[in-house]
Amino acid sequence: MRLKPQELERHLAQGLAPLYVLMGDEPLAQRESLDAIRATARAAGHDERTRLTVERNFNWQQVTAFGQSISLFASRRILEIVIPSGKPGVDGGKVLQALAMEPIPDTVTIIILPKLERDAKNSAWFAALENHGVSLALHEVAPSALPQWIASRLSQQGQHTDQETLEFLAHQVEGNLLAAHQEIQKLGLLYPEGALDGSKVREAVLNVSRYDAFQLGDAVLSGDSEHAVRILHGLRDEGAQPVAIMSALAWVLRGLIKVKYAETQGSNVSSAMQQARIYGDRQNLVKRALSRLNMRQLEAALQKLAEIDKAGKGLLNQDPWLEISRLCFGLARIGSRK
Repeated sequence: MRLKPQELERHLAQGLAPLYVLMGDEPLAQRESLDAIRATARAAGHDERTRLTVERNFNWQQVTAFGQSISLFASRRILEIVIPSGKPGVDGGKVLQALAMEPIPDTVTIIILPKLERDAKNSAWFAALENHGVSLALHEVAPSALPQWIASRLSQQGQHTDQETLEFLAHQVEGNLLAAHQEIQKLGLLYPEGALDGSKVREAVLNVSRYDAFQLGDAVLSGDSEHAVRILHGLRDEGAQPVAIMSALAWVLRGLIKVKYAETQGSNVSSAMQQARIYGDRQNLVKRALSRLNMRQLEAALQKLAEIDKAGKGLLNQDPWLEISRLCFGLARIGSRK
């Protein structure tokens, strides 16, 4: 069964399914969908959560062993399987098919995939997941639909504003739903419920803090390693959370990978930027980054972010701030004169 993200809440109110499949590169939609499933599962007594990330040389027997093991701490569990590449391989495909056909007892399993290529969508393992699980396609919001999306989010916190202001907000966030979400939350904190004055909204949005995670992404794209580290230290001093920084960096890297892939295929780079929601001055930054970074380096960076995410959640004995700093400094230094 396939659901739209906005249908998930009603579905969960009717009860949990044993298998969920989240597909897409939109980080806010993925995070909110994942949080909703986790919260419902915890309320139903699924107190233990295991997260497996499919990296190079991943042993799929870990999934089989999980299904055969007995939890020492909870009778009901959550199993999350993250496949950043969207390619589980032959062994993984067989495990996923078996998992779809025969779910693990007393377990909610969540498969997290990127936007899939045609071959993956036509595979036997994906057909099994689609036929036996609940799948959600987490698409990006089209630029023309973004003002209405913002209006809907404002309505959820009891606020509304005029169309011109909605279009201003949409233009400011440049298609980035994480940035839009942050601005909407800020308006909810600054102003009471009811109508929002357009001039006050502009003042709030333009009066940003000294540092933000998207400035960090721009510094990395431009190859300015010193500025990147300075912004990162500023974010830490201002109390930013590593997960927010990683989400912003992931959004930047995914867009860059999409454009880099188009470039390697001989496709129109400008069109690829539009499709990746890269607009305005950021296009020049992306072009500079494309000249410095190859696909292998970009994919390795995205994989490193997945490892840092584990560190931020206490699953690895690493300092997430130190690892983010190393990643940003390294990416900015590659092929740069700075």
